[in-house]
Amino acid sequence: QFAQYAEIVNFMLPNGTSRSGQVLEVMGSKAIVQVFEGTSGIDAKKTSCEFTGDILRTPVSEDMLGEPQRRLGHGWWEGVTPRTGQPINPHTRIYPEEMIQTGISPIDVMNSIARGQKIPIFSAAGLPHNEIAAQICRQAGLVKKSKDVVDYHEDNFAIVFAAMGVNMETARFFKADFEENGSMENVCLFLNLANDPTIERIITPRLALTTAEFLAYQCEKHVLVILTDMSSYAEALREVSAAREEVPGRRGFPGYMYTDLATIYERAGRVEGRNGSITQIPILTMPNDDITHPIPDLTGFITEGQIYVDRQLHNRQIYPPINVLPSLSRLMKSAIGEGMTRKDHGDVSNQLYACYAIGKDVQAMKAVVGEEALSADDLLYLEFLHKFEKHFINQG
Repeated sequence: QFAQYAEIVNFMLPNGTSRSGQVLEVMGSKAIVQVFEGTSGIDAKKTSCEFTGDILRTPVSEDMLGEPQRRLGHGWWEGVTPRTGQPINPHTRIYPEEMIQTGISPIDVMNSIARGQKIPIFSAAGLPHNEIAAQICRQAGLVKKSKDVVDYHEDNFAIVFAAMGVNMETARFFKADFEENGSMENVCLFLNLANDPTIERIITPRLALTTAEFLAYQCEKHVLVILTDMSSYAEALREVSAAREEVPGRRGFPGYMYTDLATIYERAGRVEGRNGSITQIPILTMPNDDITHPIPDLTGFITEGQIYVDRQLHNRQIYPPINVLPSLSRLMKSAIGEGMTRKDHGDVSNQLYACYAIGKDVQAMKAVVGEEALSADDLLYLEFLHKFEKHFINQG
């Protein structure tokens, strides 16, 4: 029997320890295997390997909530659920129509998030994206239809947090935040740190989403999935692609990166006949603050909008530094309005957008012609711009 693509391999080292790996490529009677725990200390002549003939599976249980951080180590591969998750009939998906209130004005008023949506945070190095994600976890509550009230105390709310290639400080920040606000018993942590093997980085979001699907569709919980940092994930994908000597695409990333990201992002939403839902908030850091980079470019194509964290607002001490102009929520239209938020919610949002955009134009014009050349209307828009940033975005 020949090796099969993506099957799990067990290695027995001369010193009696064992490691796991996954088949990356098969060529006739030869196979390239990526070892999960790294290849250091493996003696090629004295190490035996066993091909299991099965794909990667993960054990899932409601008891995983509230457990201490889960590092991906040995013993993870014996389970019942395939890490690619259960197939979902697209016809049974329900359109997200319930708004989640986050307590963050630029998101709630102008980029409302629906339960079951996938919406990434586009950030950059040194910006407070972790703080924003932690705040959303802390404050998120469902706006009940036809009641216009927010339910913060839902027993069936869970958070699945997957960290890929993050440093110890980021992992500690989220863990401490969950513990401080008392939500740790509703959190399932998956940690892959910067010094962990690359292939684990590719597995981590899939294990997290398999767990989230179990909690959402079997336990009927409303699950919020935070994935950070998708840029590290994409770079791990590039690394594995280079090891397999595949033809690279833009900036060295593999040509199938769009498809690969889509297999992660599509695992959000709601299913007919089940009360649970999966809302995804992936975080990615744009290299060199470049939104045209392949990672944010492809992510924005797949997901239903984005929340753009702006460096200029951050430098002016505005928190959360969310720039509403490049931000977008594609499902906002169906999650707001009479019976959910307010009848004039959409109109208020559009008016704020229009005035802020004109204010930005006036600000650019003022830099060229000076304040004396501005009309009375222009000065009003300029005043609106400053008040909007200081009181609305900054929540002052």
